[in-house]
Amino acid sequence: MTDDSSQRVTTAPTPAPSPERKPLSPAAKRALAEAEARRQAATADAKPVPKEFQGPQGPEPTRYGDWETKGIASDF
Repeated sequence: MTDDSSQRVTTAPTPAPSPERKPLSPAAKRALAEAEARRQAATADAKPVPKEFQGPQGPEPTRYGDWETKGIASDF
């Protein structure tokens, strides 16, 4: 039996060159600009979330599937 590991040459695969992107059409540029304007308007108009009083402590129960009130847990 021979040990072929000394003769084996391993090379890292060469990364593929990134393809050039096609230039965007005027309609696509306009749509991207409109979407960005809508995003900025939405963040400017965002209202702060009001503080919850007497709500559950810890993780959100509707997300984790059970609710505890006065030591009694109910699953839904």
